Amino acid sequence: MAGSDAGHAFPALGLATALREAGDRVIVYTGERWTAIAQQRGLDVRPLPGLAARPGEDDDDAGAKLSVRAARMALELAPELALQDVDLVISDVITIAGGWAAELAGLPWIELSPHPLYEQSRGLPPIGAGMAAGTGPVGRLRDVMLRAGADRAVAKGRRQRRAARSGIELHDDAQPIARLVATLPGLEVPRPDWPERTHIVGPLLFEPTDAIFDRPVGDGPLIVVAPSTAATGAGDMGALTLAALADLQRTRPVRVVYSALVPPVGDRVPDGMVAATARQDEILDEADLVVCGAGHGMLAKALRASVPVVTVPGGGDQWELANRVQRIGCGRLVRPATVESLSEAIIAVLDDPAYAAAARRVAKTSSSTVDPVTVVHRSWRMAACV
Repeated sequence: MAGSDAGHAFPALGLATALREAGDRVIVYTGERWTAIAQQRGLDVRPLPGLAARPGEDDDDAGAKLSVRAARMALELAPELALQDVDLVISDVITIAGGWAAELAGLPWIELSPHPLYEQSRGLPPIGAGMAAGTGPVGRLRDVMLRAGADRAVAKGRRQRRAARSGIELHDDAQPIARLVATLPGLEVPRPDWPERTHIVGPLLFEPTDAIFDRPVGDGPLIVVAPSTAATGAGDMGALTLAALADLQRTRPVRVVYSALVPPVGDRVPDGMVAATARQDEILDEADLVVCGAGHGMLAKALRASVPVVTVPGGGDQWELANRVQRIGCGRLVRPATVESLSEAIIAVLDDPAYAAAARRVAKTSSSTVDPVTVVHRSWRMAACV
């Protein structure tokens, strides 16, 4: 179960594909926008009941989405699970209705995080701040003070969840039987309190099309521009990047592929640019640089292919991830974004091989991930024996 946002739906569809190929019967509950392409891949995809806001519900209130609406959705989902003879539920980390519905139906469930682990830690500054862990007495004190401020918001969210759960007769705060963290280990940060039964399984990739990009003509470096699909992404990132690349072509050859679900707009575009909706994994095998919004999906694809990045982060977790990338050394962060600042960052990453070398180091960390299908099967068998 996962919401319709591509950053959450695609990893769920990727995991579902792997489970189906392993012989499991899989149903995916998500937004209807992905039904057609998923069914073409042989997946059983159904609308997630209650996903859309109803009259009187504030669609911009994140707390309400993660509590009041989750409780309503769980009541609708629980009978569906019984009717479909479900054995196990895997629920996206922010689609908590899936886990709650599993509890109502008396079923075990697994939590899927389609990005690094964002649970707050006693050894880190608040997740989302984009900061490295403080060192020395002053740095550790800074983190303690920052966590104290963040803890108030976390405590408020817990109170909201407890009240919503109580309203549907879920009084114990049950935990998933396992957590899958679908990222590259190189994008994680060390923490002293890694939760039990939490496994890094690597990015769960899903391509929403079978189309292949045409290649731009020429022999310059190949740059892939991929604007964010998230509502919190930097809205002008695509147009600014294309303008920067059009200027750059005056002094050096570059080839540009614009990868997006929506075609680019604007007058200043690079000569010979290819713009399409096509397979990103295939074009990344030849790319020299990715310019993106720092959403985890595109970052994971790029770094898994050993491609360095220039990030233009928006809101949400993009600021956190963009700062991690910059600290690792496999990319540059640009904010505020202008044509000039983007041009400078693109040239710097293309001209310094250290960025590509750092991206290759992150890619190699995929060897320390565990197979998600194995974790799912093993966790379910252990739960069945309890």
